[in-house]
Amino acid sequence: MIRNVKMETTMKIHAACFSPAGATREVVMHLAASLDVLRAGVKLWDFTLPAGRLAPFVSEAGDLVVVGMPVYAGRLPNLLVPYLKTWQGKGAYVVPVVVYGNRSYGNALIELRDILTETGFRPLGAAAFVGEHAFAPELATGRPDAEDLSLAERFAGEILFRLGKAEIGGEVPEVAVPGIGAPDYGGYYQPLGEQGEPVRFLKAKPETTDACTGCGHCADVCPMGSIDKANPALVPGVCIKCSACIRTCPVGAKQLVDPAFQSHVRYLKAHYVHPAKSVEWF
Repeated sequence: MIRNVKMETTMKIHAACFSPAGATREVVMHLAASLDVLRAGVKLWDFTLPAGRLAPFVSEAGDLVVVGMPVYAGRLPNLLVPYLKTWQGKGAYVVPVVVYGNRSYGNALIELRDILTETGFRPLGAAAFVGEHAFAPELATGRPDAEDLSLAERFAGEILFRLGKAEIGGEVPEVAVPGIGAPDYGGYYQPLGEQGEPVRFLKAKPETTDACTGCGHCADVCPMGSIDKANPALVPGVCIKCSACIRTCPVGAKQLVDPAFQSHVRYLKAHYVHPAKSVEWF
């Protein structure tokens, strides 16, 4: 239930997200909509595609921004961090949110909180949600689900309560988030293979089968702009293993068949399907 809170009519609610697989966007939009008690509408800043990162996100003092990022190897996607550091909070309130695939959110949430604080935002709270794993969909299948979104509404109520106190008193207490902080945030998770051995597949890229029709949809959805639009079988750029091209290819022509990668997928399926993890907020 959303608690009653006085909000300035000029306050804008923003949802900002990087969401190649879609789960992060769903969480962020639902949370932002739940915060929009004045029904003024939520302004979306989707920086999933390269075109969305041509300019920094700039807010204004008094705005309320929900920022969502997926967790990759227990951290924020490293290629997105430089872009996040160009943002200008200008004193706006912020709710950092990370979404992970039922393994661990590691130190991604504290990393996001710190970046947003350093760029001029004022955190009111922070949360870690669970979403269907990008490349091992047997983990957290179908999530966020109805229960997750209901918890997002409860969290929104808590944020509105804190917002009311901040607007009255002017003080925003530091949001304590678990995890290892700066400078290295504990490093990155080392992927393991089926037998628990370290595996490396950083340079692995999706392959294209003969089923490809050349429609170019995979190039359109690649968050790094790495797939050749004219010849989708070519991937000259970096692959961050988000699986956007694999998930959305209309004929299933994209596959990531690297043996080390597939061994890691089997490891995840063997160890992280259960127990199902729940939302945590701070």
